Amino acid sequence: MHGTSGAAPPPPRPLDKLQFAMPPMHESVADERRHRKERLAGALRIFGRNGLEDGVSGHITARDPEFTDCFWVNPFGLPFRHVTVSDLVLANADGQVIEGSYHVNQAAFTVHSQVHAARPDVVAVAHCHSVYGRALAALGELLDPITQESCAFYEDHALYDSYSGVSVDAEEGRRIAAALGSRKALVLRNHGLLTVGDSVDAAAWWFLSMERCCQVQLTAKAAGRPVLIDHQRAAATWEQLGGDLMAWINYQPMWREISRGEPDLLD
Repeated sequence: MHGTSGAAPPPPRPLDKLQFAMPPMHESVADERRHRKERLAGALRIFGRNGLEDGVSGHITARDPEFTDCFWVNPFGLPFRHVTVSDLVLANADGQVIEGSYHVNQAAFTVHSQVHAARPDVVAVAHCHSVYGRALAALGELLDPITQESCAFYEDHALYDSYSGVSVDAEEGRRIAAALGSRKALVLRNHGLLTVGDSVDAAAWWFLSMERCCQVQLTAKAAGRPVLIDHQRAAATWEQLGGDLMAWINYQPMWREISRGEPDLLD
């Protein structure tokens, strides 16, 4: 658009001069460990802000980059919104604490450890007893392709069609991991949601987005009959939005808000 003098506007800035965040590269295992712990503490606080905490239920785990069969997790009984990096607990695959001062919720950790064992590509696992996730789980339903956001889960989530109560049985964890398969999300019937990602950021974003998709689906069905997006367009939308890199990118505004607004989480 020209000014009143008819002069041409300044030329556009080169693309390499514009900021665009991408997942960081780490120079050492220690740097990568610190990064994962910071993102884990931040994700827990974001979950707390979004009302995803229900008593002592709910966990996010992050695989240690060096001891890959050990996992950082939120401490048992500590509110999500109070968690700091120094509060996090490192547990081995059997749920035994090897670093930290708190207990671990064994029922939750058993499931997480089996998912991590079955999926070496997964860095983080998120599971909480969220309101809309539990509501969809109570119906034993999957997400329908009715919005752009729900298409990110199209043919990339599954239903674990069983409920056996609070379990610390490793076999139950293995069945849940098998139901997840190579997908990024699972609806646990009568229980809630579980998501995974190749970073804490991705796993956290998928859970937050899936919870909102559950809310939209339940709301739309209560109001009428939702119009489904056809297979071809849903699959094409998944190709654009369904990868962990896109999840990481979508999550960055949340990370920036929590890390700048509550810098004590890094303590």
